[in-house]
Amino acid sequence: MGDGGFKIPVGLVCVEEFTVKEEHVARHVGSGDFAVLSTPSMIAFMEETAMKCAQRFLPSEYTTVGSLVNIKHVNPAPLGATIRVESKIAISEGRKIVYEVRAYLGDILIGEGVHERFIVNREKFIEKARRMAQTALSQQ
Repeated sequence: MGDGGFKIPVGLVCVEEFTVKEEHVARHVGSGDFAVLSTPSMIAFMEETAMKCAQRFLPSEYTTVGSLVNIKHVNPAPLGATIRVESKIAISEGRKIVYEVRAYLGDILIGEGVHERFIVNREKFIEKARRMAQTALSQQ
């Protein structure tokens, strides 16, 4: 299956729920002093939701990788809270998928923005990463 042969439905909304655990709070990840959901963890929740959303439409030898995040974190969420993440496929062009992502605590918006992912062949992607690592090592 080549570029452009993927059928990722624009407009599809996928939802996942996450519990804010100790490893997700700002003081744990080093992005703040409080026991509230960290921005990096919120973004990870958004990326996971987006990844799962597209994966069911891809052959097993393909996956998606994150390439861009543009996220606003607008409200805190405490340790133990349940966060609902919504990921809407806004654009699907060839290997590029653009999502509108939002995170909620109940009806309260916690964060929102845009996330972009690219469809890659798993084997080719890992091989590219290995080649890049070898090139970087040879330059040291």
